[in-house]
Amino acid sequence: MEKGDIVPEFQLPDQNGTTVSSGDLRGSWLVLYFYPKDSTSGCTREALDFSALKGEFQEEGCRIVGVSPDPVESHARFAEKNGLGITLLSDTEKALLKEAGAWGTKRNYGREYEGVTRTTILADPSGQVREIWRSVKVRRKTKTCEILHARTVLERLRELKG
Repeated sequence: MEKGDIVPEFQLPDQNGTTVSSGDLRGSWLVLYFYPKDSTSGCTREALDFSALKGEFQEEGCRIVGVSPDPVESHARFAEKNGLGITLLSDTEKALLKEAGAWGTKRNYGREYEGVTRTTILADPSGQVREIWRSVKVRRKTKTCEILHARTVLERLRELKG
């Protein structure tokens, strides 16, 4: 998936077992972020950061949806344990992950394996991809501050909306 593409059609269960389709999400701005695994440190931090900014995203007419290959039950535990206020979709077949370019070969300590590459997509109300972040760092430290990826996405949304 690249800028200008339309978010592909999908139907996936959320953390409550309710089916969510791409069509359900059209009509508002959408943050679709892909993450490796529930309850790991980076994924928890990212979900908490997006949850903390949910109100600001809503003020901009934007929904936040996280996607991972974890099952519904894992998402439910993860959301409840951390008090998450965002939707989490279960893509156990990895179809949307692959279409979004968020699934592929990774390297860690010299070992190659297949997995999720942390990716965030920002789409407009028509479903058109307006921005993509690949190989996301949830938090990036500079000499003077810590930059949250979720805040960067919110700022870009505001720029695009003008």
